[in-house]
Amino acid sequence: MTETAIDGVKKGKSKEVCGYPISIFFIVVNEFCERFSYYGMRAVLVLYFRYFLQFDDDLATSIYHTFVALCYLTPILGAIIADSWLGKFKTIIYLSIVYAIGQVVMAVSAVNDITDSDRNGTPDSLTFHITMSMLGLLLIALGTGGIKPCVAAFGGDQFQDHQAKQRGTFFSVFYLCINGGSLLSTIITPLLRAQECGIHSQQKCYPLAFGVPAALMVVSLVVFIAGSGMYHKTKPQGNIMLAVCKCIGFAISNRFKHRSSVHPKRTHWMDWAEERYDKLLIAQIKMVLKVLFLYIPLPMFWTLFDQKGSRWTLQATTMDGNFGIAILQPDQMQTVNPIFILTLVPIMDKIVYPLIKKCGLNFTPLRRMTVGMFLAAMAFVAAAVVQIQIDKTLPSFPSASQSQLKLLNMGSNTLMVKLSNNYSIELQAAQATENYITFEEESIKVSLPNSTISRTVVLPKEKRQTLLIPSNVSASWEVTDDLMKKPEQGANGVRFVNGLAGTVNVSAGAHSFGSIGSSQASNYSFLSNGKATFTITNGVNTCEYSREFGFGSSYTLLIPSNFMWGPTCWEFILAVEDIKPNSFHMGWQIPQYFLITCGEVVFSVTGLEFSYSQAPSNMKAVLQAGWLFTVAVGNFIVLIVAEIAQIEEQWAEFFLFASLLVAVCIIFSIMAHFYTYTDPTAIEAQFRDKSDNESHQERLEMEKKHSIDHHDENDEQKQTKM
Repeated sequence: MTETAIDGVKKGKSKEVCGYPISIFFIVVNEFCERFSYYGMRAVLVLYFRYFLQFDDDLATSIYHTFVALCYLTPILGAIIADSWLGKFKTIIYLSIVYAIGQVVMAVSAVNDITDSDRNGTPDSLTFHITMSMLGLLLIALGTGGIKPCVAAFGGDQFQDHQAKQRGTFFSVFYLCINGGSLLSTIITPLLRAQECGIHSQQKCYPLAFGVPAALMVVSLVVFIAGSGMYHKTKPQGNIMLAVCKCIGFAISNRFKHRSSVHPKRTHWMDWAEERYDKLLIAQIKMVLKVLFLYIPLPMFWTLFDQKGSRWTLQATTMDGNFGIAILQPDQMQTVNPIFILTLVPIMDKIVYPLIKKCGLNFTPLRRMTVGMFLAAMAFVAAAVVQIQIDKTLPSFPSASQSQLKLLNMGSNTLMVKLSNNYSIELQAAQATENYITFEEESIKVSLPNSTISRTVVLPKEKRQTLLIPSNVSASWEVTDDLMKKPEQGANGVRFVNGLAGTVNVSAGAHSFGSIGSSQASNYSFLSNGKATFTITNGVNTCEYSREFGFGSSYTLLIPSNFMWGPTCWEFILAVEDIKPNSFHMGWQIPQYFLITCGEVVFSVTGLEFSYSQAPSNMKAVLQAGWLFTVAVGNFIVLIVAEIAQIEEQWAEFFLFASLLVAVCIIFSIMAHFYTYTDPTAIEAQFRDKSDNESHQERLEMEKKHSIDHHDENDEQKQTKM
């Protein structure tokens, strides 16, 4: 297929369907796949840091927001590359290749070859995974950020002047593809992550959760290349951002260069650039700087907004995700945001804003943005209230000076147990103490008052233990180490204790508890929520035991000494609840998601619209870059709070963020009050008219001078002849 070059534009032969060039369908599919890839990977990212790479909450949050910040810094680089050297088409191709490689590297980094020894002190394999994942994220940030300012603009380039209506529809469809890709990916990738896979051990399947987005990115690249012959490709025309930076730099340097000399005062400091730059360009930069000044408070909104994928997702891991008709994974709660966006945008445009206008209220764009910031702050107040309720349901683990102990009677007789602090406990047959007992001592003496039997139990600090009292009390008593934190990602920690005289084997599907000796406890296995069926056998007899599990619990399942074999044995097994399941429902996060999405619709959509309306015709990309830069700065603020503030209580951190945004909201409202809206088109027209008049005047003067010179020349010739 041949191409023709007209005015620096390579115009491909793209047929039209219903008035639309076929080439835009390749771009729309490309954007859908790319957004699926990005948001799908990002949806599970903080859980990957937290539970696969074993980072703590603060480090996982910090790296997550560093990555998001880089994704919003690199658009500036992408715009410079596209406008100055490669053009939009080649920039999208080359950086998409980098993007796809980054996604593949992330998928490879998540392949589970980490053994228990790696997690318990041999760091080599874990170091490899961390290095690979950081490299993958760096490539993804460069790729997704680099193509961000190019794809939509490249799509707009495909339309001719007579297709203005179709161009407007294209941008609406383009925005729909962004949210559609986000919605589907945040539903699908958490489901993929919830599967179990691995080489040495079965764990959550992050390779699949990252692998599918990687495949979609490859598809995105292939689809985009497939439409190559149909595209209209604009050659690079020079980067206006570089021109703006040079002009500002010259104005500053020129002002300081003449600070000590006598010069006429300038109305605006940018007027110091008049010696070198056109007055129209300077006037346009003044308009841009006026808007950029308003951008200064805006990063705080993004500081709160982007924590949906970090702090709020980690919050969801401590909640009950059973919605009856469906069980949601913690990272799937992020789907609420795009669902609300697709619902609220038309409601605000078609109902809310017209009603406000009918009420006679002047709801200006800057006032809308102020309301959006306030709504985001209220969302974090709601998140803090939810966190307070969650904290009430969390277990109280021992402090640095404490230890905790639980007693378990595995026999068929009632026991009276006395502790060295004269604390007596009556344990029924096959019964455990309901709660852990907290001690400050380093050891205690446990005795049976009706006998001479006693044992000394060492109590390590900051540990939970269970003392197993066998049926034959004169035999040795075992002490087990219990879980010291909620099981990760809403899983359930389960172990078996064998009170029988012989060895038993226990399994549940792919989970094997191994051979459990008499009066011994197995290691923990971590099971997903729902019904689990356990098979118990001693090599001769076999029985099954079933139990429903919730989210984030821990159980010790006792096979008592009076155990009777049969097809089922549920009536004999004692379930000791060491850590209660999550009881605060995930649905309570919906109000905070609703508030933050309302804030996004009022703030983000309005902000982009305001920036576009206040930007000079040739500097809309500059303000777009400035807008994206506020997102990056907002994510860096999260890093500062997470790493420097070191607030122990999560609810207090949420309140801190809400308070900071309210304070910034007040500052922004004052700035907005003194802002004067401008019409860039009218201002530009004035300067062009003035420039045309000056040019016309210069031409007249030149013609007049030329006429005088010509007259003088004729006089000289006459005198010479004479």
